[in-house]
Amino acid sequence: MHALELAAVSKYFGERAALSRVSLSLAPGSALGLLGPNGAGKTTALRLLLGHSEASEGTVRLHGSDPFSPESRRGVGYLPERLVVPAHRTVNSFLKMHGGLAGLGGSELAREVARVAEQTGISARLRDRCGTLSKGLIQRVGFAQAFIGNPRLLLLDEPSSGLDPIGMREAREWMVQAKQGGCSILVSSHLLSEVERTCDSVAILHEGIVVASGAMSEVVREGEELEDAFIRLVGGRSAGGRGGPNGG
Repeated sequence: MHALELAAVSKYFGERAALSRVSLSLAPGSALGLLGPNGAGKTTALRLLLGHSEASEGTVRLHGSDPFSPESRRGVGYLPERLVVPAHRTVNSFLKMHGGLAGLGGSELAREVARVAEQTGISARLRDRCGTLSKGLIQRVGFAQAFIGNPRLLLLDEPSSGLDPIGMREAREWMVQAKQGGCSILVSSHLLSEVERTCDSVAILHEGIVVASGAMSEVVREGEELEDAFIRLVGGRSAGGRGGPNGG
């Protein structure tokens, strides 16, 4: 069973197609990089997988289930591109809130918050209010809340956003460790070098259409880097993406 699957999925906003017959799948324990220029449809695809929006055509599945089913979203960790954290909450209470949503409580919740805080390097910040944190620290908090409960599937939207070079390296290590533990990962990013280092396969969207997908070796030609392949596949195509209201 695939960790996630989009089968001939289209999404329309009025007459505009944000996605057009997109088919993607993610094998358990692997990482897929979802790439594309602004407005390509990446954010729309993530919204469909999270049950935030409904496909106009086609089938969307999380571990074989409808994403609108609460059960299908158990075991899914999500890091949005712009994590919203209440400024007045402490990091500890924010993580406990997300742990509670994941079904944890009591001493188990306290242990899990301590574990993900240690993993992401924010243990010393648990008593700090979120409003006092830098963008890089907020991103670490975002990773921590995504890791709570050891999810089977991680959906990461621009996971390196705001991180310094050390943080970016650590984030790669966290993703590799999660994958080695059997977690499946979908990474949507503009940092192609990060995707190349962490993902087993890629799918490149342009104007709502998959222009290339497969193992890294199938998409990237011999002698190329992923950036070269990306430019070859989308650089000569017309601009003016057809993404949803917020692009992506």
